[in-house]
This record gives sequence, C-alpha cells and structure tokens, in this order.
Amino acid sequence: MMTLYDCATAPSPRRARIFLAEKGVAHDTVQIDLRAGEQMGEAYRQINPQCTVPALRTEEGNLLTDNAAIAAYLEARYPEPPLMGRTPQDKAEIASWQWRAEFEGLMAVADALRNSSPAMVNRALPGPANYPQIPELHQRGLARAQQFFETLNERLAGRDFIAADQFSIADITAVVTFDFARVVRIKPGEELPHLLRWRAAMAERPSMSL
Repeated sequence: MMTLYDCATAPSPRRARIFLAEKGVAHDTVQIDLRAGEQMGEAYRQINPQCTVPALRTEEGNLLTDNAAIAAYLEARYPEPPLMGRTPQDKAEIASWQWRAEFEGLMAVADALRNSSPAMVNRALPGPANYPQIPELHQRGLARAQQFFETLNERLAGRDFIAADQFSIADITAVVTFDFARVVRIKPGEELPHLLRWRAAMAERPSMSL
C-alpha cells in the first residue's frame, strides 16, 4: 500500500489528500509535525531530503516529493476518474488553470504568510535551506492573491468548474488556495459571487472535508 507523508494543518499535503480521495486510492498516512520542525529532523531527512510534505511512497517503493509528481503518477496509474483531462484540449486547459491556481494563487498566499510570520523567520521558502524574509513580498503576495480571486470569479461566471467543464486538479488547488488565504486574512466576500457559489458547491464533495 502507498504511504502519504502528510501534515493535517498544511495546504500542500491537503492537495494530495483530496486527489487521493477523488481517485479512491487507499493508502497509509504518516503525520509530520511541521510546527515542531519535524520535517527538518534527521529521521525525516532520511526519508525525504527535500524536507517537505507531501511525499508519497509508491507501492513500487519510489518516493515522490511534490504535488506535481504525485498527481502525474496517480493520474497515470488510476485514470478513472480523470482529474487532468481526457482530450488534448481538455488536458491543456486544465494544465493552464492548474498552473495559474498554483502560481498566481497558492504561491501568492504562501509568500504573504512566509514573509510576515514571526514563526517563519529565515524560513521564507520551504526546503532544506534557510532563506530570510522579504517584507515587501508579504504585501505583494496579498495583492496577487486578491487579484487571483477576482480573476477566478470572472472565470467562474456561468461555470460549475474552473476548466474543461469537469472537476479537476485545478479545482483542487483553487479550493486549497481559497481556504489557505484565511491565514493572511483574505476572505472573499459578496463582491465575488461566482467564486462563492463555486466554493459552496465544492464543499458538497466528500473529499473537501479532508
């Protein structure tokens, strides 16, 4: 059985949890306490030198150390239901919006948090190396995240899903971004009605409670 190295309170491993749940893939879970710095300890470094979660140990014994690899592996091994598209056009559209949700949304919120939180001094980026905070990136991250939600609201006008008229990895990343934004006090309101309607619909999926 696969093993997911997880942290229940962190956004990145939540993406993997949702993807696994949507695929219906059984797996073991090992919790890594990020707040206690367990990811930086020698025991976890021996498992994942990148010092990050999620990480997925496949049934073949390989370790996948990022969401992109985990999603690609799971989609290839468990093609139903497809979360990354069926046709070439759908695959391209989903990949584009997945990239935007990650780069314009999730990374923006992460920049805002990591460059302002006292708990993350010298930990402005995840991984084994230390990087100092840059206060200006906090403000830029806030602005970028707000702009992303406005863009997503426009995109979702008349749509149930972000891309290719199907639930996809783009919806997963965007949901996680929407919820993660609360940590930097961004909470989309009535000025973004399409975004709120979509998020309420996403809440009906059992995987979103993970």
